[in-house]
Amino acid sequence: MAVALGTTACLSLPSRPDIPDSEPPGVGTPQPYIDINAPGRTADLLADWAAPIAKSTRIPATALTAYGNAAEIQRQQHPECGIGWTTLAGIAAVESKHGRHRGARIAADGDTSPHIRGVALDGTRGNLKITDTDGGRLDGDATYDRAMGPFQFIPETWQRYGVDANGDGKASPDNLDDAALSAARYLCVSAHGDMTTPEGWERAVRVYNNSRQYVLDVRDHANAYSINVRY
Repeated sequence: MAVALGTTACLSLPSRPDIPDSEPPGVGTPQPYIDINAPGRTADLLADWAAPIAKSTRIPATALTAYGNAAEIQRQQHPECGIGWTTLAGIAAVESKHGRHRGARIAADGDTSPHIRGVALDGTRGNLKITDTDGGRLDGDATYDRAMGPFQFIPETWQRYGVDANGDGKASPDNLDDAALSAARYLCVSAHGDMTTPEGWERAVRVYNNSRQYVLDVRDHANAYSINVRY
């Protein structure tokens, strides 16, 4: 049937779904069971799971497999914590744009380069003052500490919680696999072992930044990812 002259044909476009505001955020598409003790980068076992989520959320697939790997390791080793990959993704989005801050790139093994470093924690501009704790070995600053990598660990915290998760035998704050699993461990401890309650979840997220606005930013990113929406 022809459209009459002078009329406008209206096309119905799909509407963007409303992003939930739940706290804790939704856990999203569950990562499948994998052998977390397999040799090499176990995050690669999640490639098929990550592909459609990465496409819809625009999270880099390598980063997404790192988050799923960390959540699955915690699920198998510490199921009582209940951390979801969406929370890890929300924190990494806010802290470093999933490891892409200022044009950084992500290698196939999860390494990010150039290394992402925060400002010197010298007590100015509203920052904490943290004098050097690692001799500059990790963050490159022998005077003050700096936050490091895609999850912005300070050296003292990294030295306590940092762990190898990509199978190369070393724990690096500049590797997304290592940083994601280390963050998951840190968050679960900070939540007193349970991130399935609003109180536990917020307590954990506040260890990164003790600000309600920060909590809301992480929550909103994570909830968007839980319904496979880009934030």
